[in-house]
Amino acid sequence: MLKRQIIFILLISGLFLESHGQSTNKPLNQPNILFLMVDDLRPELGCYDQEHIKSPNIDRLARMGQLFTQAYVNYPVCGPSRAILLSGLYGSPNRFNGWNCSQDQDVPGLVSLPMHFKNNNYTTVSLGKVYNNFEDGKGSWTEVWRPAMTTTAWDYQSEEGISIFKRLNEDRQFNTQARNNQNLPNRGPAFESPVVQDVVYEDGRIASKAMEKLQEFKGSGEAFFMAVGFKKPHLPFNAPKRYWDLYDREEIELPDNFYSPKNAPKESLHNYSELRAYSNIPNESPFSEELSKALIHGYYASVSYVDSQVGRVLDELENLGLDEGTIVVLWGDHGWQLGEHALWCKHSNFSTSTRIPLIFKIPGKSANIKQEALVETVDLYPTLCDLAGINSPLHLQGKSFVKLLDDPKAEGKNAIYSRSNLGGETVLTKTHAYTEFYDSKGMLKSKMLFDLANDPDENENTVDKPQNKAIVAQMSELLKNHMVNRNSIPLP
Repeated sequence: MLKRQIIFILLISGLFLESHGQSTNKPLNQPNILFLMVDDLRPELGCYDQEHIKSPNIDRLARMGQLFTQAYVNYPVCGPSRAILLSGLYGSPNRFNGWNCSQDQDVPGLVSLPMHFKNNNYTTVSLGKVYNNFEDGKGSWTEVWRPAMTTTAWDYQSEEGISIFKRLNEDRQFNTQARNNQNLPNRGPAFESPVVQDVVYEDGRIASKAMEKLQEFKGSGEAFFMAVGFKKPHLPFNAPKRYWDLYDREEIELPDNFYSPKNAPKESLHNYSELRAYSNIPNESPFSEELSKALIHGYYASVSYVDSQVGRVLDELENLGLDEGTIVVLWGDHGWQLGEHALWCKHSNFSTSTRIPLIFKIPGKSANIKQEALVETVDLYPTLCDLAGINSPLHLQGKSFVKLLDDPKAEGKNAIYSRSNLGGETVLTKTHAYTEFYDSKGMLKSKMLFDLANDPDENENTVDKPQNKAIVAQMSELLKNHMVNRNSIPLP
């Protein structure tokens, strides 16, 4: 019943916005939006004081803009994370669950972020991986473009990778079932490093298309909202050899906390099945040091590769003189474990899965700023509306942080929230991270608490320590209120 009421409110508010709430004339100084979405990018970048990473272009963007050190996603999986950002709604047990969740099915009639800009006289363009569900966001875009597959699924370009993939998928041509968790092509190797040009891989072609679209916008003078969805460093870690050559594997170090957190409940851990699906990864046993370093090397190479593609787009924006009228946002759709907590991939409620890079470059606002306030993905929709001078739709559950962009010392959020497919519900403040794990029937199974002031890497669950009883009660109350409120659509 509640879900039907929410959908009805969204339908009515959507119709209201389309028929009554839109401006009919292009406002003066209407800023363009260039939204760079990077898949599986954790804040292990030079601009985040990780000097071993070669990310000169993202670092340059950070120097020209404002970098958020405490930005988090509301769900550490591609599909829900993107649906939350593009809808402006938190996820819940009733919406945005699973890697291929659908915004259009879960909240039909919703005015998405790009749709709202389209309704306000913007040309909206989606390039590459923006919605994880390719069929989602109907009516949101003036144009949708994705690179054609040139060799195989998972974008293998080496002879070995192509050969292995084809051998593992000999019968795929006869498969007519829908694409879902149980029906994906078999994966080949988890990494490759062929001697090829950047544009051979999909991200290189996505960058080229973005440059082409910028040239068109330069000629037309249209205000644009362009989302550019890069796929790396998502698995498989496939990148041209020259990016692998930026790193010496002998110098790569395993994380200090290459072990499960002390007293961590079993519900907080997983078997990183996403990675184990690749042909050169063991199905069950722990990874050797050699394989672990090879995977970390591949992730680093993929980060440097996508950084180069980001640089190509930013250079073209500047060469065309569009940068002075364009807000640039770079956002990672969730974090990624590289052995921390004896985990790989994302999916967890640890900050290694939920903390992300977030950078805003805004003409006329302060540059080379590090923002330390708590922000979350659901806040980006209202923030972009404020920056563009557009009224926000009624349904948004995030809060604009434009005041932080004007004054980094302004007060931010007291708490942010995330949930995972492990059944974990997390509330995080500046000092603590608290998680409750529920089963499929909504029964509480376990809890964990991390003291971020003394244990920033979340290595010891202290939820059962007597001295933490008060903070557990406080955090549990915050979480309980959030879990109730997220099921309601706020109205003025």
